[in-house]
Amino acid sequence: MKNKIENLELLQLLSFLRSQSRKQKLPLAIFIVLCLNLAIAPVVYAAADGELERRSAWAIGILSFITIAIVIYLFVVIFQPERF
Repeated sequence: MKNKIENLELLQLLSFLRSQSRKQKLPLAIFIVLCLNLAIAPVVYAAADGELERRSAWAIGILSFITIAIVIYLFVVIFQPERF
């Protein structure tokens, strides 16, 4: 009985998150960038050979994702101006 209630609550939570994700794209995008930064920051930190602090490596990773996102957005705006 308890397992059925937990499954029902989980399904309700997932449906709520799905409906909210359609409305709010920014929090999902921020979450994805932070998760991807978990893979990028150690690479930047290792490539710097210990000369960077860990916080600086995280900042460089986040800034690189922001830069790539802006470049993609500008290409879309330039090649598909009727959408905007």
